[in-house]
Parts: sequence; C-alpha cells; structure tokens
Amino acid sequence: MSDEGLATRAAAGGRAAFGRLVQQHQSVLRGFLLRLTRGNKALADDLAQETFLEAWRKIAQYRGEGPFRGWLARIAWTRYLMEARRKKLEPLEDATQESEDLQTMEPGVRFDLERCMAKLSLGERSALTLCHALGYSNEEAAGILGLPVGTVKSHALRGRKKLLAMMEGAP
Repeated sequence: MSDEGLATRAAAGGRAAFGRLVQQHQSVLRGFLLRLTRGNKALADDLAQETFLEAWRKIAQYRGEGPFRGWLARIAWTRYLMEARRKKLEPLEDATQESEDLQTMEPGVRFDLERCMAKLSLGERSALTLCHALGYSNEEAAGILGLPVGTVKSHALRGRKKLLAMMEGAP
C-alpha cells in the first residue's frame, strides 16, 4: 500500500497503518537527524521519536500533495530547530558562517564522512543530506527547510566543495 493510503488509514485511527509508515521511514529520518545533530545519537533518537509523535497527532493534516517522507522531514526539521534554539546548539543563521578550518582536522579522520559532515554548517549539512544522501530535489529540500531554492543550491554546492577539499587534503 502507498504512503498516501497508509496515511489515510492512520488518519482514520489505524495504528497499524501508522506503524507501517514509521517502519518504512524511521531509518532515513534518524539518519537525517543524526547528521543535523552532528552525530549525537541520543538527541537524534529523541527528535525522531518526537517527530513521529507529532506526525501521529497531525496525520489528518497530511494531504498527499507531496511525498510523505518530505512531510515527515519537515516536521523533523522543525523539531530540530526548536531544540537547537532551546539548547543553543549552534547558530541557526549560518548562511555566512564559515565552517571550522578544514586544515585543523586530524589526518586519520579526513575520510570519515560523518566527521567531515559535522564540520559543515547547519545549512550545508541539511542541504547535502536532503539533496544528495536522501535524494530530495532542490525544490523539495527548500520546502522542507523553509528556504529559497537558490539558498538550498548554494548550501549544497558550498558543502560539497568543502567535503571535496577535506578528502583531497587526506594523506
């Protein structure tokens, strides 16, 4: 059954249908949140759980106008931003913020993608994760992040260049 069909059943009170949606999307959602939280597994898991709880409460608001995974990612992004503001995890207006100096990375970890991703700004991490790791279009990623398409493209391009620089600098 399609995500739309499962969401319709879940909106009618079908816990099993919602359970299938969770099962189908939880690993991708947790991976997205893990990158946003710079590898903080406990926080990513907490945010994933909050995301699914909110999705259950708001499942009737899903209209099937876009992919369910995009709707879910938007909820996760919002939950992350709320947590980041609450705990002051990192600056949220990072469009002009430079990431940590790429040359300060230890040689042994330069090829560790997750550690390299953690060195990127929030905008770069989120755009790269959505567009390249999860396969969202620039337009879908812009909708999830609440940013203009051009900003998402800039974040993804800048992040990709920084990752390449990190990998080229490896011994």
